[in-house]
Formats: sequence, structure tokens, C-alpha cells
Amino acid sequence: MVVRYQLSYAKKRLFKGKALIIYGSRQAGKTTFANMLIESSEKEVLRFNADEADVRELFERPNVSRLKAIIGKAKIVLIDEAQRIEEAGLLLKILVDNFKDVQVIATGSSSFELAGRVNESLTGRKYEIFLHPLSYSELVNHNGLLEEERSLEQRLIYGSYPEIINHPDMAEEHLKLLCNSYLYKDIFALERISRPVVFEKIVKALALQVGSEVNMNEIAQLVKCDYKTVDKYIALLEKAFVVFRLPAYSGNVRNEIKKGFKVYFYDNGIINAITGTFEPISKRKDIGSLWENYLVSERLKRNNFLHNNLRTYFWRTTQQQEIDFIEEGNELNAFEFKWNSNKNVKFSKTFTEAYPKAQTILVNPKTVNEFLFVE
Repeated sequence: MVVRYQLSYAKKRLFKGKALIIYGSRQAGKTTFANMLIESSEKEVLRFNADEADVRELFERPNVSRLKAIIGKAKIVLIDEAQRIEEAGLLLKILVDNFKDVQVIATGSSSFELAGRVNESLTGRKYEIFLHPLSYSELVNHNGLLEEERSLEQRLIYGSYPEIINHPDMAEEHLKLLCNSYLYKDIFALERISRPVVFEKIVKALALQVGSEVNMNEIAQLVKCDYKTVDKYIALLEKAFVVFRLPAYSGNVRNEIKKGFKVYFYDNGIINAITGTFEPISKRKDIGSLWENYLVSERLKRNNFLHNNLRTYFWRTTQQQEIDFIEEGNELNAFEFKWNSNKNVKFSKTFTEAYPKAQTILVNPKTVNEFLFVE
């Protein structure tokens, strides 16, 4: 079993008087992570799965006396898919405030109810962990660097969900099942989307233009809906941890794009399942966008592990001069991504003259370990 990078971070935060909230998309391994977190504990554990209707009913209108009867002598309470509980935030607040010797752990596969209400109710009462599909670093630590380098093309096609890593021979089937049965479950259940066909068309349009600046008016015309619907559905996909936005960077250049954004998927396998294309890399015309999505999403995981709070962007001018990826912290770093390791790259002169202190870095398969690995 692959050891998750954040496991030691989480263990150090048990029994500190706060709830531990584990966010992430469905099938990202949250339940397995929670079980690994508490498997060595000798304390009594109560486990609940809020996907089950009777569990949701059990926690309706929570109050202290009722919760005492439910918890009994347990010292660890684990609630899976807590976003399905109507009063999730209130429930967790009551547990943290009134059961000081009980460790509360909640997982959530969307931030619709859980993040919104938890942020209101649990200020100063929670630790948060964002659990994504398995990362490059976690797989290198598990498989070894050489094996993971050999698997790079497979990761670009099938991604890194735990089920895919554990059963590579059934990767295509499992990815299709994930997309059809799990990935959008919270969106449809909690938002009561009235036009799922339009929603699915928007998702496919996003998958087909990874690496390109998103034009919501263009997508709206393509799928025959309005601009606001496209914006709403992208926001829902973000809340379900399916996609994330990368904004445009602007500073000193007059003709920089300032308000644009790109959309990336947290996992490459989802892109290919949505588009229905699992051809090998040697036959792919979209290798550039697959490589870019992989690197941006994996770098996001890396930065999340390091808690470095770097701000990330892409850069482009109205004359189509472009930098793939920008990181801003104490210094400014500009990255260009090339799948072909033999291909040289010239960074935009407009960019380098406007930001002379920026470091310019090329990332290709030969340098990917330097870009993604976390000790």
C-alpha cells in the first residue's frame, strides 16, 4: 500500500483538541488514509458512512445528550463523506466543543456543504488536509525512481487514482466507472442540476482544451447555454475537486492578459476518460496539453505538501507570447514545459526584460524529478 505523504503530518495533530478534516475527490483514498491514521491506535473507534441514509438520519438535529448516547465510550469518531449530513458543520462543532477527549475525523468529497459550514462553525477548531490522487513523490517512494520514470507515459494516460495504481490492468474500465458513477455524484445530489447533458458537455469542452485559456462565452455557444451556467458549473467542478483554475499573471507589461484563467484537472486519467481517448503517447496529438496538465497538477500537490503558500499563474500577452507556469513567493520562477527532452526553448524576451530577476526553468522528462519530488 502506498504511504501517503501527509500521514505523519496528520498523526502529529491527533488529540490536540481539534477536528481533522480530510478533503478530496471521491475515490482519492480518503477512507484508506483515515484508517491508516488510526490503525495503530488502541482506542475504541466509531466509524460512520454518511452516504448511508440511516447514518444521515442518526445525526439529524444534533445535540449533546443525543451524541453522548451515540458515542458511548469511543475515543475516535470517524465520519466518512460528511458533506452528505445536513448539519455537518454544527455536528462537528458540538463534538469538538463538548467531547474534549474524543478525536473527530471527517472526510468530505466535496466542499459544497462541508467546507462552507465547517469554515463558519469550526474557526480555530480544525486541521485541514487536502488529499489528491497519488502524487509523483508518493509513487517514487513506493516504486523507486527508475520504475516511476518508466511509468511516466502510463501516468499521463491513466493518472494516479489509487484504484488505477493498484489495478493497472483494469485502468480504463475503472476510470470510466469513476467518471460515470462517482466523480459528479455530489454535484448532482447537492446542486440538483437540471441539465446534466449540458453539464457533461461543459466538462468535455474543458477536457479538450486543457492548457488553453478558457473562453466561457465560446463554451456557452458551443454547448448552447448561457455564460453564467458555464461559470457556475466550473465552480461546482472546483468544489468537487475535479478541476482547478490557474489565473493569469500580470505586473509590469501593458499588454499582459490580466483577467484570464486556465482550467486543469487534478488527474490526467479523468481527462482521457471524459474524452474517451486512451491511445498510447506515441499516437497522441495532445501530448503537450497532457504533459502540461500532469506537471501543473503534480506541482500543486507538491506545494500543498510543503505548505509553502506559493501563488501560481500562467503568463500571456495579447500578442500570444506565453509562459506555461509562474510561481511567485519570495522570488519569481517561470517554467516552460516540453515533452521532447531534445527540444530547446526560448523564453519570451518580453517577459525576461519585464521581470529580469525571474528564474527561467525548463521542465522535460529528464528534469521532472527535480520539479516534482519532495524529500
